Amino acid sequence: MNEITATAETTERTLGILLVSSSAAVFGLTGVLTKSIHADPLTITCWRGFVGAILISLYVLWRRRRAGNREPLRLGWRGWLLAVEGALASIAFISAFKFTFVANVAVIYATSPFIAAVLAWMLVREPFRLQTMVAAAVSLCGVAIMVWSGFATGNLFGDGLALLMTAGSALYMIMVRAFRDTPVVWAGAVSAFLLFILGWFVTDPLAVSSRDAILLATFGASFALASILWTEGSRLIPAPESGLLGSAEVPFAILFAFLFLAEIPPLASMVGGAIVLGAVFAHAGRDWLKARSRQASSNIS
Repeated sequence: MNEITATAETTERTLGILLVSSSAAVFGLTGVLTKSIHADPLTITCWRGFVGAILISLYVLWRRRRAGNREPLRLGWRGWLLAVEGALASIAFISAFKFTFVANVAVIYATSPFIAAVLAWMLVREPFRLQTMVAAAVSLCGVAIMVWSGFATGNLFGDGLALLMTAGSALYMIMVRAFRDTPVVWAGAVSAFLLFILGWFVTDPLAVSSRDAILLATFGASFALASILWTEGSRLIPAPESGLLGSAEVPFAILFAFLFLAEIPPLASMVGGAIVLGAVFAHAGRDWLKARSRQASSNIS
């Protein structure tokens, strides 16, 4: 019985690793798709939201049916707050790619867990670990180098949008933890619908070429796929491992930008990015090793 349980746990963990890693790879396509579409950022978020919302909604309804319709769909004011905040962060996210290098956006976004830790300490007095404090300070130095390079390359506005988006994402993380009874995935679908409604009234989303229409549909589908893969995969593996694997989104984004856009960021961006990635992977790796050590100790006892 123990061998069967161990085999099932190994299979489950392997599946979780595969799903979260695949999610990181799909998320890494965001910058390439955004820069490949000629439409303005709001039109892109509009169609990304429309296609993504439909697919995520179908997924939520499928999950709810499997759970015997026990999973709630009512958002309440907390869910609507999540949806609105997520929509605003998405607009800044897509816009940032239009005004700076993919590598800059991806690396700056990688600091969101550290910003979330700082905001959680400031807003709800959540304990701030020394390890996180050191990693946050190191990553801040890397981001400062990247942003400083924006003065010379003319990408300062895009870097600023990336910082704004990262702060918004960090706040979203805190809200998700605080609003534990809120259907987060459903709030994400509603957030995507809000982007579609906003884009419909502010821009002309139908005024796109057939090429852009195909890419926009692909973008929305990839967004939904990445969200679903991460949701399913994170259910099967510990949070530290999920965070470590999710960090792979950054090198994937940089690699895809090089392969598909021939985009090579300036030296300062690469130096700053290396510093941030070192802090992110060291922090996530340390958490993962601690979790593995605790699991091994519990198995022995």
